[in-house]
Amino acid sequence: MSVRWVELSTTRACPIVYLPHHTSTPSLGLNDPPSNCAYGYQIKHESIAVLGVPNLLIRSLLNKQQFFDPEGAAQALGISSAFWSLFGLLWPSGSKLAERLATRPVIAQERILELGCGLALASLVGHRRGANITASDCHPLAGEFLKENLRLNNLSPMSYQHGQWGEHAAQQQDPVVSSKFDLIIGSDILYERDERGDLAHYINEHIEDHAEVWVVDPNRGNRSHFHRNMAAQGFSLNEETLIMSATQTEAAYKGRMLTYLRD
Repeated sequence: MSVRWVELSTTRACPIVYLPHHTSTPSLGLNDPPSNCAYGYQIKHESIAVLGVPNLLIRSLLNKQQFFDPEGAAQALGISSAFWSLFGLLWPSGSKLAERLATRPVIAQERILELGCGLALASLVGHRRGANITASDCHPLAGEFLKENLRLNNLSPMSYQHGQWGEHAAQQQDPVVSSKFDLIIGSDILYERDERGDLAHYINEHIEDHAEVWVVDPNRGNRSHFHRNMAAQGFSLNEETLIMSATQTEAAYKGRMLTYLRD
C-alpha cells in the first residue's frame, strides 16, 4: 500500500514561469523563488512512498486548476485547457503501477517503455532500481518535470521521449519513441473509447515479439474496446481485480491490472 504525505519543510506553492522549448531552464532550488512570478503555474513538493522502495520527492502541479500554454504547444498537440494539468498530478493508478514495477526483478538487457507517463512515478521507481526504462508522454512539459524530479532525488539522467498515438500535429521539442521494447507499461491510459485501435496499434509498433504489456485501469469503462484491439494484434489477456480499502492516508481504490502477452 502506498502512502503519501506533504513534507511541510519543503512544500510550498509558488508560480514558476513556463519557458519555451528553445529557452534554457534555470536551476531552481526548493526555496528559491523564480525571478518572474507574473505568469506561470503553481507547484508543490511531496514525499511519496511506494511499497518496497525508498520514498521519492516529487514536484507536481498544485491542483487541476493550473494552466499555462502561452505558445499553444499543448493545444497544437490536441491538449485542451481542461486536460492540460492532468500530466502534472499524481494519480492512484500510477501508484499501483509503480508498486508492481517495484517488485519486478530487474532483468539485464530488458528495455521498458512507460506510455502516458505524466509525472513518471513508475519510471522513476524502475530507473532507481537499475531498470533500462524510457518514459514517454505527449505533454510538452512532462520531460522538464521528469528532469527536475530526477534532480530532486539525486538520480542519474534517464531517457524521455515524446509518445503520442492517434492523429496529432508534429512536435519538435523531444525525440519521438522510435524503437521497440520488451515491456510496455501504462496507467490510466484507457480514457477514450478508441474505436480505431490507435493505442493498440501504437503498442504493436513499439514492442518486441514475445513481449509483455501492463495496463493499470481504474475501471473507466473502455477496457472491452482495448481488449478487442489488443486481441487483433495477437495478444492474450490476464485480468486481475485490484480492490484497496480506504485508510487514514489513502482513498479506496478499485481497478484492474491488465497483462497482455503475445507468444
